Amino acid sequence: MLKKIKSKFFKYFTIICFIGIVGATLLIFSVRLGLWGQLPDNEELSNFQYQRASEVYTADSVLIGKYYLFDRQPIAFEKIPEHLIEALVAIEDERFYEHKGIDYPSLLRVALKTILLQDQSSGGGSTLTQQLAKNLYPRRERKKTNIAVDKIKEMFIAARLEDLFSKEEIITHYLNTVSFGDNTFGIESSSLKFFNKKAQELTIEEAAVLVGMLKATYGYNPRIYPKKSLERRNLVIQSMAKNNFISENEKDSISEIPLKLNYRDFDYSDGLAPYFREEVRKKMLQWVSKQKEEGNDYNIYTSGLKIYTTLDSKMQRFAEEAMIKHMSSLQNKFEKSYGKNAPWLTDKNLITKLVKRTNAYKNLKETGLKDSQIMDSLRKKRTMNLTDWSGEKTVEASVIDSVKHYMKFLNTGSLAIDSKTGAVKTWIGGVNFKHFKFDHVAQSKRQVGSTFKPIVYTAALEVGISPCTYFSAEEVEYDNLKGWSPSNSGDTDEQYLNYSMEMALSNSVNTVAVKILEKTGIDNVLVQAKNMGIFSKLPKQPSLALGTGEIYANELAGAYASFVNNGRAVLPYLIEKITNQKDSVLTNFEPKRAVKSAFSKETGEIMLEMMKSTINQGTASRLRSTYKLRNDIAGKTGTTQNNKDAWFVALTPKIVHVTWVGLDNHEIGFKNTSLGQGANAALPLFALWMQKMNQESDFNYITQARFPRPSNSVLRSLDCEPIKRDGFFKRLFKNPNKKKVKKFRSKNTNT
Repeated sequence: MLKKIKSKFFKYFTIICFIGIVGATLLIFSVRLGLWGQLPDNEELSNFQYQRASEVYTADSVLIGKYYLFDRQPIAFEKIPEHLIEALVAIEDERFYEHKGIDYPSLLRVALKTILLQDQSSGGGSTLTQQLAKNLYPRRERKKTNIAVDKIKEMFIAARLEDLFSKEEIITHYLNTVSFGDNTFGIESSSLKFFNKKAQELTIEEAAVLVGMLKATYGYNPRIYPKKSLERRNLVIQSMAKNNFISENEKDSISEIPLKLNYRDFDYSDGLAPYFREEVRKKMLQWVSKQKEEGNDYNIYTSGLKIYTTLDSKMQRFAEEAMIKHMSSLQNKFEKSYGKNAPWLTDKNLITKLVKRTNAYKNLKETGLKDSQIMDSLRKKRTMNLTDWSGEKTVEASVIDSVKHYMKFLNTGSLAIDSKTGAVKTWIGGVNFKHFKFDHVAQSKRQVGSTFKPIVYTAALEVGISPCTYFSAEEVEYDNLKGWSPSNSGDTDEQYLNYSMEMALSNSVNTVAVKILEKTGIDNVLVQAKNMGIFSKLPKQPSLALGTGEIYANELAGAYASFVNNGRAVLPYLIEKITNQKDSVLTNFEPKRAVKSAFSKETGEIMLEMMKSTINQGTASRLRSTYKLRNDIAGKTGTTQNNKDAWFVALTPKIVHVTWVGLDNHEIGFKNTSLGQGANAALPLFALWMQKMNQESDFNYITQARFPRPSNSVLRSLDCEPIKRDGFFKRLFKNPNKKKVKKFRSKNTNT
């Protein structure tokens, strides 16, 4: 009976095995014939391309960002340290150098353990070559049938890869394609992310951490699970000793080293110069589009381009540090100045207006809800993160609370350019890119206030007005301009004063600026502005003298560069060159400067002397008194009506620096002029930055540069009393409380 049972069992077992073998054979042949999808041929495998991240470098060769779908930076075999390869082989594929893509003993071991012993932890038995095949052709489905098909496909592909590539090439391709978690692919990108160093600089223990992640990129992620990662690292080190790659003593000593990361995430919103990187991205998209028209198929996210920019990383870091220090302090003073009567607390109409601009409001509006219903919904509190200068906080707040919180934030835009070429050295588009994406350098046009006055004065000199011409500071009411009456911030005694052009500019006297514009002619000023690189449309109105024209910050910087560039304006630019992944240059970008000088050499020297006076004894004198700067500096402050915009432009022999400070909401300005004037709100961003620059000998070529000495004729033309006071009888018969009334008659205009 027992014999009969054994015979029957053997018979059925034989039939099952036969069916299994036939089935497996048919499955293998069906995969080979392409019935489950075409297998890649040798030509395709020989010419596969990585999707590579494009890299953004500063002028001083610092990697500051990447554009990618998958963060990958492929490297050559020579850049991979030997101990990294040894760690990989030891833990992932001990017989890598012995098999031809498929490790049959390992495969049989796994099959027996999995099928007979039901040991699910036995692994998949895949070689590094098979894993490379999976990296190149990722699995689409997770069903058991599909997994079996995919395994067979990977075996066929692995065999072909072994015929096409050497072991070194397979290792290189594997390490350049494998995922290390955190959306990072390839050993170079993962090394930069987790240890902030190139792969060739990895120590044995660091290499073991990264190799250890390959078994489970999330479960052994050292950032998330440091303890599990350390245990896995030591297991890799143990395997290295077992395979005689390191000694037992080395294993013991390395295993005692604590896990230490230097994590650096190339996050879109974080890191150095996020606004600059975003503007570079926009420029690159334009370049790619133009290249496609010429038949070149580049993609900034996958083509592995290298973008070499004009930015100086150390200058930029100093600028960001200065911005944080000043803007956090200014924000505190700004909020205190309003107190309990702040518009973000009391102005219901303004709050409602801003709420209606939000996506949350617009989305609910599209559903057909009434305004009252929408506002009720937006008042409901929920858990959200709100940020201020002390950091991010999790609070219970509504959408309306969020609007009220962010509407009070001061913002800024500043940049520094090389005055000769226009190369951008620093770029700050706002106080926080994560929460305020709008770039106040490239996207924001604001009234520039008194920073426009040097253009008016330049036009005046060009039409022949002498710098020692005196203009009364007396306030005038222009009856043909609906009673418009520009005023100064000084006392009534100013009505009796007559200013030279130098004194009027350095003290930013509004009444004089309008009178100079009137004598010069609005048309002449508009032409002068255009010749100096101002391309924005300006108002053909007398208020132009006070800077009511709206201009971009980078546009203003290019115009001011003409004062230290022989009258030639520059166009600020961000990119020096673009190369492919092999560093072959695809495009060089040349500086763009005006062909002709916008004014004479003498005019340029006079204007520079006038703007030096602004720094030495005028509205920007706190650079000398408060910040103790002794550099050669010229410049101009600017403040617009109702203290909405604060500006400061600084000129040094090598650099032009422009700063704007204000609020995104035009409805809100500074509470008072003492807080919101350009000298207080904008100037410190330059002053703090220059203080840091002065402490670095690397920047001596900028900080110790000197303006050329003006000619004797220029010095003679400026040699006059800065202020003349009205005579006794004129003062006697002038009523300081009564404005002079006249018509505004601009030269060469019909006004």
